[in-house]
Amino acid sequence: MSRFGETAMPHASTEPFIFATAQYESGDWDSAPLVPANVIDSIARYTSLPVRPQGVIVPLASEAAFQYPLLYLTGHLPVRFTTREADVLTRYLARGGMLFVDDHNHDVDGAFHKTVREEIRRVAGPLVQLPNTHELYRCFFKFDDGPPTTSHEMNGWGDNLVHEHLEAVLRDGRISVLYSNKDYSSEWSFHPDNKRFLSIDNTKFGVNLVVYALTR
Repeated sequence: MSRFGETAMPHASTEPFIFATAQYESGDWDSAPLVPANVIDSIARYTSLPVRPQGVIVPLASEAAFQYPLLYLTGHLPVRFTTREADVLTRYLARGGMLFVDDHNHDVDGAFHKTVREEIRRVAGPLVQLPNTHELYRCFFKFDDGPPTTSHEMNGWGDNLVHEHLEAVLRDGRISVLYSNKDYSSEWSFHPDNKRFLSIDNTKFGVNLVVYALTR
């Protein structure tokens, strides 16, 4: 029996990783359509992990979510999970799945931030500050200062703050839900071919997210 319960999710050593975007009924779940391709490119570029070349969209109300060790959820608008979505997500997390939620507004006064945190609390428990010494920041690439700062945090849009920590819901010492105000959804939403114009590939932290979800 795996840590995922009765329905085992693919493990890094046996199945290709598939980047899964959570589709939910409220809000704009598809606001960052290029993020999957970019993270997939980074997994293939920097690691030896087998990875599926295309991502998938997974309705949060479907038990198909149980097939994926990591779900990515973002948006700008208010988030309210349906009864079915909340039930599936609760069971998904209990089976060992990991949910990565990124605020596409990077705004602590925004509707997405306020509502999605309420929904996370409802299905998983309260978020707590994740220390910048956490193993997430050294499980593949090393980030000595914790989560990388995004250009969108520093451009005067959103809440005009640099968020120095991510937040998490921990289950038995492992990250169950990871929450970001840093707007990686904007930072990573570009065609992977354009990485050649970057002096530092800003998608490397996405590699750590995947490696952590697959191995912890």
